[in-house]
Amino acid sequence: QVQLVESGGGLVQPGGSLRLSCAASGLTFSIYDVSWYRQGPGQERELVATLTSAGGSTNYGESVKGRFTISRDNDKKTVYLQMNSLKPEDTAVYFCNAARYRFQYWGQGTQVTVSS
Repeated sequence: QVQLVESGGGLVQPGGSLRLSCAASGLTFSIYDVSWYRQGPGQERELVATLTSAGGSTNYGESVKGRFTISRDNDKKTVYLQMNSLKPEDTAVYFCNAARYRFQYWGQGTQVTVSS
């Protein structure tokens, strides 16, 4: 079956960096658009970044533009989220998502906490 497994979350000080990874299995990873979403305490899930399968187009949420970078390695079936200049408001559970037409898959999430 399809699995998406996130890793790389943790506790980081404001201004610090983290890189999240999401390893996929059970699907033809290269044909899927991949995204990162996040859900903070008491908040709705929001889109962080998307990277399309073809052409490599990206889209970022306004609050992370210029600080976060999404990338993928199709050979490793992995999507990454490089997060720089982290702020306390970036604290959330981060989820990866793979989507193609009506097919959509989610990981279980990884906690990112930004605090001094």
